[in-house]
Formats: sequence, C-alpha cells, structure tokens
Amino acid sequence: MNKLTEAIELRKQQNYVKSNEMLIELAETYPEDAEIAYQCAWSFDVRGMERQAVPYYQKAIELGLPNQDFQAAFLGLGSTYRAIGEYANSKETLEKALKLFPDNRAIHVFYALTLFNSNVHHQAMEILINQLVDTTNDEEIKRYRKALSFYADKLEIVWE
Repeated sequence: MNKLTEAIELRKQQNYVKSNEMLIELAETYPEDAEIAYQCAWSFDVRGMERQAVPYYQKAIELGLPNQDFQAAFLGLGSTYRAIGEYANSKETLEKALKLFPDNRAIHVFYALTLFNSNVHHQAMEILINQLVDTTNDEEIKRYRKALSFYADKLEIVWE
C-alpha cells in the first residue's frame, strides 16, 4: 500500500490526525500533485481546520483533477469559504463551479447556503425548493410539485 492510499484509509478509519500528518508530508514532498493536494485539503476539513484546507483546495483546482474529484474540490473550496465566513469568495467559487458543472445538484445546494449567508434569502429558497422538487421521492412533496415549483420564485408575493 502506498502512502497516499494509507493516508486515505486512515481517514476512512477516522484516524484524522495521523491521516492529516501523512498528507501534509506528502504535499510537501509532491507539491505539484493535484490528488495529494485535494486529499490534504479534505484531511483538514474533516478535522474542522477549514482555513488550513483552503490553499490545498486552491492548489488542487489549479493543477487539475479527474472530473469527479475536480467537482468535489470546487464544492469543498466553496463550502470551506462559506464555513469561515468568506461569503464573497464562496459565491465566486461556487458560481464558477456551477458554470463548469451545471448538473451537480450538491453544488446548487451549497450555493444556496452561501446565498442565505449573504442575505440573498429569496434566491436561496428558490434554489432549495427547486432542488427538493426535482429530487424528492417523498409522495406528499411530489403531490404538490407543481404548486411548489410555481411558488419557488414568487415567495414574497401576497395573493389577493
């Protein structure tokens, strides 16, 4: 088992400190390896050390990753910015991600969270309602799908 695989396995076993230490060492040894940078960012996130994750997410995105990890790195960076209160950076990152990956529903939801934190409540609710309506398996919500979709962008209208 190579060191990267071992560090990921340690994270899966919830040995976050050892995993993080190994990934930091790998990132220092291989600074141009996008996968290591991404895994290192993730290892900081799971430890609640979001600020330390940021430069590793940035590096992973800059270097490029396979599609699924690339999407996850954008989401991770945008979410991390939101978690540390950098809402403008979060919004910019997630908007870029939405342009690149418009079908990734998780990015839409995290974007809605950022909009909420940016006091753009109306648009945040609209996004969340649409994501809910489009993805739910709940029969009661499905029953009201048409009404919910209609009202999603009309939340502030009072009907007389």
